[in-house]
Amino acid sequence: MGGVQSGAARPQHGLTGRLGFGSGVNARTVIALVLAVASTTLTNVAYLREHDAAASLPCLSMRRPFHSLRLLLSDRSWLSGFAMETSGFALYAAALALASLALVQSITAGGIGVLAYVSARVSGRRLGRRRLTGVSLSILGLAALAVSLARSSGEGGTGSTSAILVWLGTTAVLALLALSIGRRTGRPAVAAGIAGGLLFSIGDISTKLATQGGARFAFVVTLILGYGLGTSLLQLGYQRGGALTVAGLATLLTDALPIAAGTVVLKESVPSGFLGVLRVLAFGAVAILLAAPDHSPDQARGQPPRSSPLPRAAQRDHKRAGN
Repeated sequence: MGGVQSGAARPQHGLTGRLGFGSGVNARTVIALVLAVASTTLTNVAYLREHDAAASLPCLSMRRPFHSLRLLLSDRSWLSGFAMETSGFALYAAALALASLALVQSITAGGIGVLAYVSARVSGRRLGRRRLTGVSLSILGLAALAVSLARSSGEGGTGSTSAILVWLGTTAVLALLALSIGRRTGRPAVAAGIAGGLLFSIGDISTKLATQGGARFAFVVTLILGYGLGTSLLQLGYQRGGALTVAGLATLLTDALPIAAGTVVLKESVPSGFLGVLRVLAFGAVAILLAAPDHSPDQARGQPPRSSPLPRAAQRDHKRAGN
């Protein structure tokens, strides 16, 4: 027995030991991985459905919320996309109950690859070299994160409630600032994507906090506000820009901020060494995908591709600009 015990205590020297992997994998974290991958796939396909539906509707406006809501709820295609997005959220919430916020968000960051690929297939256009590189890196990042699960940090930390409130309040102010700048610069689609992503990040962080139970279940309020306002802004953005522009920017921010919040505010541990590089790779793929877009002649002039019709709201904005 003594020989066995000393052998068990002996450090690992193979590839597994050098990478820092343990001898076993946390089953709860593996389940969270599966749920997160399914969630990000459903959600990003839902974004495309909602975009196509919203772009074909009469102009939506935050000043007429009930009228706009009636238009959306009367469209079966949009309802189908919203049902998919809701299902994706349910899977996401279940994943957060099993794993840390930073880990789950790192996995969902790869969803931008799904968005880019499905967007190209639906529109009948091939992915350019730069976007194809981003999609490939995104998928590679997901596979790398699956390997890093052997050193998962479990359900994550808790952090200070006051620090969390400051983080959420600052994020909301940044969303208002983005909308103000977008209105002044004439970039409503970009502003809606950025503000929507900021508000979604409030919902994502609040979801993790609500799953901790106790007094923190009160964060359901900020969860509803974040997701509700974020969803509304995305629908407005969909009428003025492409799905990859609006939902892509939203996805970037709704993943980046919760990852940062998980580490800074909730005090979740971050894997070091090779495992840390794997996590950075998964998220870095998103930045590459959005920072290196393809440029067609139409896009260079600020117009959508010829293969896609101009949304009604965008047609109205172009007419106003021409007058």
